[in-house]
Amino acid sequence: MYGKRYSIGIDFGTESGRTVLVDVETGEEVGTSVHHYKDGVIDRVLPDGSTQLEPDWALQNPADYIEVLKTTIPAVIEQAGINPECVVGLGIDFTSCTMMPIDKGGTPLCMLNQYKGNPHAWVKLWKHHAAQPEADRVNQVARERGEKFLLRYGGKISSEWFFPKILQILNEAPEIYEAADRMIEGADWIVLQLTGNERRNLCTAGYKAIWDKKHGYPSRDYFRSVHPGFENVVEEKLSTDIYPLGTKAGGLTPEMARLTGLKPGTSVAVGNVDAHVAVPAATVTEPGKMVMIMGTSICHMVLGRERKTVEGMCGAVEDGILPGFIGFEAGQSAVGDIYAWFLKACVPPEYHEEAERRDIDLHALLEEKASRLKPGETGLLALDWWNGNRSVLVDADLMGFLMGCTLNTRPEEIYRALIESTAYGTRMIIKAFEDSGVAVDEIYACGGLPERNKLVMQIFADVTGREIKLAASPQTSAFGSAMFGAVAAGSENGGYDDIFEAARRMARIKDEKFIPIPENKRIYEELFGEYARLHDYFGRGENDVMKRLKRIRAEVTR
Repeated sequence: MYGKRYSIGIDFGTESGRTVLVDVETGEEVGTSVHHYKDGVIDRVLPDGSTQLEPDWALQNPADYIEVLKTTIPAVIEQAGINPECVVGLGIDFTSCTMMPIDKGGTPLCMLNQYKGNPHAWVKLWKHHAAQPEADRVNQVARERGEKFLLRYGGKISSEWFFPKILQILNEAPEIYEAADRMIEGADWIVLQLTGNERRNLCTAGYKAIWDKKHGYPSRDYFRSVHPGFENVVEEKLSTDIYPLGTKAGGLTPEMARLTGLKPGTSVAVGNVDAHVAVPAATVTEPGKMVMIMGTSICHMVLGRERKTVEGMCGAVEDGILPGFIGFEAGQSAVGDIYAWFLKACVPPEYHEEAERRDIDLHALLEEKASRLKPGETGLLALDWWNGNRSVLVDADLMGFLMGCTLNTRPEEIYRALIESTAYGTRMIIKAFEDSGVAVDEIYACGGLPERNKLVMQIFADVTGREIKLAASPQTSAFGSAMFGAVAAGSENGGYDDIFEAARRMARIKDEKFIPIPENKRIYEELFGEYARLHDYFGRGENDVMKRLKRIRAEVTR
């Protein structure tokens, strides 16, 4: 009935947009293209070159997202040499919560001359942590009122989420708040651009905007208690129409068809989140299997049959990952970012020279040197909070920590200790799940780190004591979005009628896997105990030195 048919998936990440073209019947990736954002992460000065940003800001330019559509979709079509008429669906995902204020026409306020010099008019990236005071207020009022929604989020709403970021705009730039017709997730904004339809997706609403399938958003009375001007935030700035994952948001507009080279009317799925969309792409469609999406940060995704309260989780959302399941999310705010920071800031010139002389990547050099060390040999222990703690403490004010250094400490020893700290952080998250009755029997991994760094994966296996399987696609999130694009098309148009069928037909895992080494596991058991003591000492209020240091820094840099 059908000839060859394809679906496109686009993953809008922290530094770049990644697009794959996938054969709907076989799951074969026939085209891949990556576009690096011109403005990247805006964390020091706006693109005007003069407007300085305060600490903990992280913004983006939405024009970069349009460039991803403009460059990568034609690139994968040309690479595969296919007729665009054979593309039956398109799906997108976004790193989240990434949100922006827009006007009635859907234009981001930062693209308007009168607002482009105001930082609050720009896209607030997921790792924008400057809304921590607002998150504290959101949580304080919820606790005082006994709001039950806190239980769905492990007892705290993160500064990374939707409402703290909007509240910061209201507090610091009320003129931007008033000018905005909508506050919208990046995923929903891209779908709006592609189809002309505003279709708020269930995933970002549930995990990032305190929405629940049964109860909706928190009450107007709650929002009024948070801030008098916040009472009607849902009615005035959001949408109460929430669409399940896999729903067709609409067809590609003629304008977007011209921009991308696809045919007008091509089915576009409602948006999704990069971590959540990766779960079925890693073949996981049942409980007890944790999927780690490993890159600049890590998201930890687990399916369950029953709603449970897990300390510090990012959310427990019905149908939030796959229909018919409670989707649990936790995460670490920095992982690959920590390794990258260390290479950029702390590695001496002779290591750079050796890497250049041997024509290898600096990461590869340190991986090689660090892999020669035994667990415990460095004498070092670190905390993985270099970008705050997302789970289980949910505190963006926490900072990194390294102990045990001497005058003989070498860069590869610190590098290994930082990797170990991120593995300990994942084990702490697994412990929180299991302590709350959510099983984690198997681990699957995907993302940039599993593709590039075998030492990281072996340490994670040794520390967690679990075998780790790897998703086949190097672009798992984009692949998952392509699967949802096929679902949006439906079987009548050459796609699939549900994500479970798409996963059975399209998703794959690699033959390669990482198995815990018994002796390493034994040593890491002891070291994890030491990590847990430091975790609680600095993270649960016994010693708030990190917060005091942050306060002093803020005072002297005003």
